[in-house]
Amino acid sequence: MDARAAKEHIFTMLDVDGDGVISRREYVARPVRAAEALGRDGDDPLVSAARTAHEQVYASMDGNGDGKVTFEEYAAWAGAEAFDEVCRQALGSLFDLADTDADGALQRAEFVRLRAVLGNPPDNAREAFDALDTDGDGRIDREEYLAAIRAFVSDGASPMAEALHHGRN
Repeated sequence: MDARAAKEHIFTMLDVDGDGVISRREYVARPVRAAEALGRDGDDPLVSAARTAHEQVYASMDGNGDGKVTFEEYAAWAGAEAFDEVCRQALGSLFDLADTDADGALQRAEFVRLRAVLGNPPDNAREAFDALDTDGDGRIDREEYLAAIRAFVSDGASPMAEALHHGRN
């Protein structure tokens, strides 16, 4: 998968209502949806941190401030620099919501639940878990997870990209 295809895939996941734009409402709802699906209370400090991080990402992504991010805007914005500056914190906050025992790693069930609430089909999430769990210990640590997403967003190449490709066959 190339970088453009990876960005198209992510954009489609973020455009929840399928209207061709990512609205602020759609984007900042991600941590709330994740918290609910993962059994976190809305008053949990991790949920608050995730909401704040997502607000920062959306402000960065919506460069012209019109409340709508088109694919063209998203594609121009998304990449290694945006990931390092703002996305890493937001995606890390979602990881932390899913890490129910706070051990810095996700077990298969935690990973699949998180990826499913973010828009990945469960079969794809299971395959991505297997691809990321290179040592076979049944856990994906935070840095492995974030590095794989960064590689996917930056150049379309990561174990998660391979799982997506297989899921389409």
